[in-house]
Amino acid sequence: MNDELHGVPDNDLIGLYSKIINELKKRGVIRTKNIIGDLGEYLAIFHYNNTPGLPNLQAAPPGTQNVDALSRKGERYSIKATSGRLTSVFYGLNDSDSKEPETQKFEYVILVLFNETFELQQIVEITWVQFLKFKRWHKTMRGWNISITKDLLAESKTVFKKP
Repeated sequence: MNDELHGVPDNDLIGLYSKIINELKKRGVIRTKNIIGDLGEYLAIFHYNNTPGLPNLQAAPPGTQNVDALSRKGERYSIKATSGRLTSVFYGLNDSDSKEPETQKFEYVILVLFNETFELQQIVEITWVQFLKFKRWHKTMRGWNISITKDLLAESKTVFKKP
């Protein structure tokens, strides 16, 4: 495919990008302008629903804070996708200096890991307790995120790994 696009003028490539985004929205693959996040949610839900032994998930209603999917048992899943070593921010949790106990917002976090060209590499799952262990405060964004480290990957449940 890359060789086919090599000679295409820049303006035409930009037009193709727009058409691809619109088609992905029509098909329900993406829902917003957060393309990597939407792709991660779509691929996680697709993989869970098509892998024996994993719970069937359905997308949470748009705008649901910290919950992106729900299982038939009512378990809440937060899904974060990244092509780097850091997730986006989890909002709605206590600040780093809070003395209040954290109210559980979800049961699991699904991490969808892409490479720099957005090819799916791995899907892993961690529990709420593991999330609390690995979360790190992002002072600029005033929220929590997760660094994708060897320790995190070693403790997480691997749901998919590219061969």
